[in-house]
Amino acid sequence: MTIAEDRTTATHPLDPMSPDEVGQVRRILVDAGLLAETVRFAFLALEEPDKADVLAFTPGAPLDRRFRAILLNLTDGSSRDVVVSATRSTVDSVVDIDPVAAGQPPIIDTEFELIEDILNADEQWTSALAKRGLDPATVRAVPLSAGSYDEPGEEGRRVVRSLGFQQLHEKDHPWAHPVDGLVAYVDLTSRTVTRVIDHENLPVPQEPGNFDDPEQAGPARTSLKPIEITQPHGPSFEVEGSRVRWENWDLRIGFNEREGLTLHQLSFHERPVLYRASVAEMVVPYADPSPVRFWQNYFDCGEYMFARYTNSLELGCDCLGEIRYFDATVADDLGEARTIRNAICMHEEDFGVLWKHSDMFAGSHETRRQRRLVISFFTTIGNYDYGFYWYLYLDGTIQLEAKATGITFTSAYPDRGHDYATEVAPGLGAPYHQHLFCARLDVGVDGQRNAVDEVEAQRVPVSESNPYGNAFRQARTRLTTESDAARLADNTRARVWHVVNPEVTNRLGQPVAYALHPQGQPTLLADESSSIHARATFATKHLWVTKYDPAHRYPAGDLVNQNPGGDGLPKWAAEGQGIDGEDIVLWHTFGLTHFPRPEDWPVMPVDYAGFTLKPVGFFDRNPTLDVPPTNTCHHDG
Repeated sequence: MTIAEDRTTATHPLDPMSPDEVGQVRRILVDAGLLAETVRFAFLALEEPDKADVLAFTPGAPLDRRFRAILLNLTDGSSRDVVVSATRSTVDSVVDIDPVAAGQPPIIDTEFELIEDILNADEQWTSALAKRGLDPATVRAVPLSAGSYDEPGEEGRRVVRSLGFQQLHEKDHPWAHPVDGLVAYVDLTSRTVTRVIDHENLPVPQEPGNFDDPEQAGPARTSLKPIEITQPHGPSFEVEGSRVRWENWDLRIGFNEREGLTLHQLSFHERPVLYRASVAEMVVPYADPSPVRFWQNYFDCGEYMFARYTNSLELGCDCLGEIRYFDATVADDLGEARTIRNAICMHEEDFGVLWKHSDMFAGSHETRRQRRLVISFFTTIGNYDYGFYWYLYLDGTIQLEAKATGITFTSAYPDRGHDYATEVAPGLGAPYHQHLFCARLDVGVDGQRNAVDEVEAQRVPVSESNPYGNAFRQARTRLTTESDAARLADNTRARVWHVVNPEVTNRLGQPVAYALHPQGQPTLLADESSSIHARATFATKHLWVTKYDPAHRYPAGDLVNQNPGGDGLPKWAAEGQGIDGEDIVLWHTFGLTHFPRPEDWPVMPVDYAGFTLKPVGFFDRNPTLDVPPTNTCHHDG
């Protein structure tokens, strides 16, 4: 195959999508007659090459840069899944999407922008507002993904459900003023309101929630003294394109509008650990079963492509220290390239004591300080803001920390009380909900043939060999098939999962491994018979293990919007393929169960969720003995 190398500036198969490549993809689709005037881009991202091809790639070899686009026709709601080669200027495949069986493409900005006009042209909606004494011009429409509920007339149609929030002036945050008891169902294709449910006329809370208004926040405190973080000799990392080297770590950074930040080919001392890591999905199920809110379950990655709304990070606000920023490229609805400036932030952080000992016999007094490389991005999706922080440590540890902040979704809080919400301000409720993330971890611990052991503490009963009852031991169970590897965490047993390489051992004869340490918070709390349980089955287990398949990318399936359920992990796990000593992928669900507090209003302090990957026998001893002491903690004699 001859590759037209002049059509891309990429030097590696996993280099992020560039503005020029977006333009090239658009031209190819126009030339192929696939971009009519009413067709919009619902998704565009690099179609990553097969893993074997990437691992075999040598610098300077020709590249075939392929991209996947989901195209939506606004006129009739039809959609297509298209793969294009930007280097060969060809359309490699076109698949018409069946919305009933496969689900709908994600909701796009063009559709969001239509909602208020559609609602204000509907007599049912405006009458319901008039009954509440509200001017439609003051009510902000908040269109939200509809889910799948067998609503008559919705099968195969693109629909959203919209709530209203009153905005009292231009700078007013409308989340403080929910117009509760009222919801509109909207057909995005016909641009009509198909149903208005006016269940209850609840008072609109009036107290402002304007956290950025000095009258609400009060005078700024003056007691905080400056903290300055400096690296007079510069940072310890090196960057070459999308490749990063730092303190024995070597990796590549990627980005796409669905997952946001992705990490690729992580190795330590040139030994592979992870081929690819990302947050592949997240779901936010709400607990209010009322007629106007029972459907509130949002898949922020799959339904909204949440990384489209990635923030441009600012020094001193989002990141401190010696910062290296990376821009990111996404495509807008028209397929034009949009560059997000400073989308990704990378810096080093001191992280306290790495190791320390003062010995009474040898007289030694030694301390070393831990340091970590931080790679992060922040995105705003509606009322919530999410930050995702990957941490790499000097001792080979990897962590992911998700940070949830922003504004809690609100409701009215009636005088009679509310079983499914907290009162956070007078008459203002914040419904109970969960934030459940799914990390896709394409592991490769010292090679591509890995296995997973479930490892936990086991009590030992009193016996002749344990007469005093103090014994406990480690129990280890190999997970051998996909169907057996859907597992729950159990913190009462210190349960972890070891990703081992059965073909590689350390000097003690033990298989090298990395351990996944879960936080073990609740999984999906909705009933097993619920629609959201069928659509977000991935969130019912903390761990899934599947045999690697390049088509298995998203835990709830490729098309999540209005998907009836059953796609993704439950379908793949049911195949029951062997995973012992194979090329495997771990899928880890983690997250928060949020019972909001008054302290979460009017803006929520960051809450945290995540997991840790730690080496277990991957090294023959502590790999940080060579970390030098700092001048302030070195002791002689």
